[in-house]
Parts: sequence; C-alpha cells; structure tokens
Amino acid sequence: MELRTHWRVHKLILVVILTGAASIGIARKARSQPATEMPLMQAAPARTYVGSATCGGCHDDVYAKWSKTRMANVVSDPRVRPQAVIPDFTKSDPLLTFKLDDVALTYGSKWKQRYFKRVGDDFYPLPAQWDVSHKIWRAYMVQPNTDWWVAFYPADNMKRPTGPLCDGCHSVDYNVKTKKPLEWNVGCEKCHGPGSEHAGTPTKMNIVNPAKLDPVRANDTCIQCHSQGQPLKNPIEGQYYDWPVGFQQGANLKDFWSLEEHKLGETNFMHFADGTGHKNRMQGNDFVQSQMYKRGVTCFSCHDVHGTSNNADLIKPVGQLCLTCHNPATPNGPRGRTIEDHTHHAAGNAGNECVNCHMPKIEQTIADINVRSHTFEFITPTKTEDYKLPNPCLSCHTDRNTGWVRETMKGWSNVSPWRVN
Repeated sequence: MELRTHWRVHKLILVVILTGAASIGIARKARSQPATEMPLMQAAPARTYVGSATCGGCHDDVYAKWSKTRMANVVSDPRVRPQAVIPDFTKSDPLLTFKLDDVALTYGSKWKQRYFKRVGDDFYPLPAQWDVSHKIWRAYMVQPNTDWWVAFYPADNMKRPTGPLCDGCHSVDYNVKTKKPLEWNVGCEKCHGPGSEHAGTPTKMNIVNPAKLDPVRANDTCIQCHSQGQPLKNPIEGQYYDWPVGFQQGANLKDFWSLEEHKLGETNFMHFADGTGHKNRMQGNDFVQSQMYKRGVTCFSCHDVHGTSNNADLIKPVGQLCLTCHNPATPNGPRGRTIEDHTHHAAGNAGNECVNCHMPKIEQTIADINVRSHTFEFITPTKTEDYKLPNPCLSCHTDRNTGWVRETMKGWSNVSPWRVN
C-alpha cells in the first residue's frame, strides 16, 4: 500500500515537470517567432444599415403599422406618391410662384406642407408652404435673427440647402459627403441602430431596443430630432448643420449634440422667458426640464411610434393616458376623491382634461397653430405676468385675466395658497 502511494506521488511530480517544460518550450518558441507570425484577433465587422424593408421581412406586423404613420411618410416624392400632395396646384395664388413639376420632395402633412426643389446634388426650399388647418398658402422663408444658423447662410432659399438644415432628421443614415440617405423618412434604424448583424443572425443582443436602455439614452432616441440645438462640431464639410451629425442609436447623444441654451428671464425666438419652448420641435428641450424626465419617464411611456389609432401615436386616448399613473388611487395623485375634485371642472369639460392645464398648446408651428408644451408644469398667473407665458386658464376663459385666475384658485380648498401665484 505504501509502495503504491509513493509511486503515485512520483508519477504526479513527473507529469507536472514535463508539462511545465513543454509550456516553457512553447513560450520560447512563440517569443522567437517574428511579430507578423503571431495569431491576430479579427475585429468584428462594423454594423451597417440595411433599410426598413429588411426589418419588415421578419417584423411584418410592426412594419405594416409603422408604414402608415407620419414618421414613415413625412418625406414624399410626388411622382411616386402623388396622393401626398395636399393643395391643388392648378388654382392660382399670388404666393404660388412655382409648379408641381418643380417639386422634388414634399415635407409634412399634419400642420403644414413644404416643398423642395432638386438643384445639383442637394434640395432647396421653395418660397411657399401650405397651411393645412387654414387651407391657404403662406410665404416660406426663414427670417433674420431667428434660427441660430441664419447668420451663416445668405438670405436666399436657393442658397440654404436642406441637407445640412433638415435632412438628417427626416432620413436614415444621411451621408454628409454624398448628400444622400440610405432611405428617406424616420425608418426602423433611426431608433434601433444599424441592423446588418441582427438581420443576419437575429438575437436580442445585436440590435438596440430603446425600451431596454437607461432613461437618458432611451429619451435621446427621440431628442435627437425633437429638439433645438447644434452639433458639437460645426461647421462640418464646410457647412453649418442643424442636426446631430454622426449620431446613431447606441451612442451617446451628448457626444454629438448640444441643446439650445437659454438665459432665465430672456424671451427669444426659441424660448419663453422661463425656458419653456416657444416653437415646435422643442419637445426634448422642454422634457429634460420636467419632473417626469427626472423620475425616469420616457417618451415611449406615452407614445408608440410604430403607430396607434390615437392622435400623436399615444398608447391610449389622451383622456385616459395621464390617469395610467396619475389618479386619485395612486401616490402620484392628483389629490382628491375624483379628478373633478382636482380640476374643479365637470367630466367632459375641456378644463377637466389633464393636458389642457399641464401641456397647453403654446408652442408655435405655423401662424396661430400651436403644439403642446412638454414641461408638464402648470403655468401660474404670476408666471404669465412675469414671463409672458400664455396662461392655460385664459385660453378658455378669454374674457378674464390673471387676477381672476388667482382669486378663483385661492378659493379651492385643495390648492395650496402658497402655490397659487
């Protein structure tokens, strides 16, 4: 027994010695080889864009819904989709100085429609736009001292190409060198990132799902276009750009884009004096100031850009949506036994609808047509007086003033007298 044990120990020692010697020999041999003979790690090929139609091959239900949204149809070639043209170009109008044959692309369909002419390798805005709500033509030319980029371009539409000023947000993978996108409109990869690897081997790990990102980067999915700002590097290829050049989903927007700055108390083209957006396309600028954003709420907590039957692609009808999180039965409030107790308006009245007080239509898109703010703050009478913000109460009670609003609210027992102002 003792002899067999000694033999096993000696055998184990011999194996260790031989193994170590072999390892040393291999290492010496490796060191003696030229560096070019060392085995190289192959870098993973960069993901590339494949187009929304490729995504539709597997995600056919989602693709079918998305294809009917305004996201999928904001840009149209009137020769391919003549039904996209809203006004009648055969009716004369002093502002209509161009023909439909001059229009290479149309932009928009909800509030306004603009028209772009192809000149060389870029597109340029024609001098009239269609006001969808009022059904009239309006002049279109960006005025002096408005958008930040105006100072860097001549006061001539035909010298203000849409490539650097518009097209990056209305397309997927716009190339600033070739002045061409992979596809027009807000396609799948605008939100999910380049899809080549996922298309080849579909897994949840090789495509960006915004719903799985942290709240900041998740919201950047929408903020990349629904905000006013400037690229961190400008000019680019000799032009000043008004969209986050180089950003693609999966990266950090802050490395490419800076939101428009604002000085408290100053009213300008972009902001009211308190920092609330003054114009459309400032939902992101508003939202990052809000308590909702700070608490981790995301844009798609409310919207589904794949398409719904509700206005603005809301996931629920607007009268129900806010109550998902905010109703008298939840810690988030509002306080009171019923919504009517909180609003002091009867059910069915416009004043009883959350968005009319907390998301008033005060941000201009064209003429007197406004879109909703996204700070979610109630604009008090004092804010209206000091900062000249339109007051939501007075949008309905047009024959009243801020003094009446203040005194009325002071009579509401469920409203703090210290916050009425």
